[in-house]
Amino acid sequence: MSTCNSSRAKKRSGLDSLLRIGATGLVLACALAAQETALDQASSVKIDLPADSPLTLLSSSMGESRATSRGGALVLDLHMGLTLRNGGTRHVRGVTLLITAQEFAPGGKGSVARPSIDVPPGQTFTVPVDIRLVRPVQQTAGPLVRVQLDGVLFDDLSFFGPNKLNSQRALTFWETEAQRDRAYYKQALQARGERGLREEMLASMGRNDRPQLDVSLSRNGRSTGAAAAAIPDHVAQFAFLNLPGAPVQPVEGWAAISGNEARSPQIEIVNQSGKPVRYVEIGWLVRDKQGHEYLAGSVPASESAMVLPAGQHAKLLQDTALKFSRTGRPVEIEGMTGFVSQVEFADGHVWVPSRQEINSSPLLRIMAPSPEEQRLADIYAKKGLAALIAELNRY
Repeated sequence: MSTCNSSRAKKRSGLDSLLRIGATGLVLACALAAQETALDQASSVKIDLPADSPLTLLSSSMGESRATSRGGALVLDLHMGLTLRNGGTRHVRGVTLLITAQEFAPGGKGSVARPSIDVPPGQTFTVPVDIRLVRPVQQTAGPLVRVQLDGVLFDDLSFFGPNKLNSQRALTFWETEAQRDRAYYKQALQARGERGLREEMLASMGRNDRPQLDVSLSRNGRSTGAAAAAIPDHVAQFAFLNLPGAPVQPVEGWAAISGNEARSPQIEIVNQSGKPVRYVEIGWLVRDKQGHEYLAGSVPASESAMVLPAGQHAKLLQDTALKFSRTGRPVEIEGMTGFVSQVEFADGHVWVPSRQEINSSPLLRIMAPSPEEQRLADIYAKKGLAALIAELNRY
């Protein structure tokens, strides 16, 4: 334990107090200067798994995790590693952890996910935690950070966990994409042999560096910024990619454009399936004034409470402002193209575009590979074609 000696601190640097690490692990910051200290695992972090969890904690490490005082806030840079054991009877396909420094403060909580894994019963795996959190500096008992299990997805797409973050939906989408991509490469191997699989892998690796945009989303009102305010608004119509197999189709849409900001976008969709839908994501392609086209990712376009009956219409993304940037610089919007990227039905089943739909549309030249496709490409790059074939044959 270190202590602050105020008289010595005043003589040495004019500070009123130095950083003190209490027995509870709480770090108190000096008001006049930022102080940094390594986090102690025993007192700073509580890892809380349910008693009936299919995962058990074997070990954890703090790595270079540190706490820094900045004014009245404590910035926590976590670089942890959790080693977990699958104590259940089914293969684990994905895990999401909820990381909390303070429940309701901005920047006080986040999450980490480990999708596209295959952990048999009895086997161990590691979940890296690299995240930055912020909490006020105040005298409270207990650890600085709490790590909780939000969900575990199994190979039969069953789920365990409180699902506070809707991680069941996210993990199910990732696993559905993974199953799609593994099937695609297995078919390439069967139809065209090792040469065909190698060609597909090289093409995938070439798509790995496709430029993407950063998207900042805010609700109910215009985000501020001098660049956006200086350019007059105009209303732009959405173009849409038609994916024939999509259960939901966009009908029309528009948004008010100011520089790199799209305000109050409205996209009308129709449920063409025979089942009610409770969640939709819209993929965005943005074209800048130089004619370059970027994938801006998939934007959640429906609230969790939405239920869209079969054959009915709905409007999405109202009262929303989205700002687009790349490498920290604004990207002024010239045109927008939308497409349905994910759909969840009321019964929990999900839809994602097929490989055929991706390959036959402009998405192929713009979209980055899925997490599973990147994992398979990494196996090929590091271990060779034989290792990739062995991995595909495991499923």
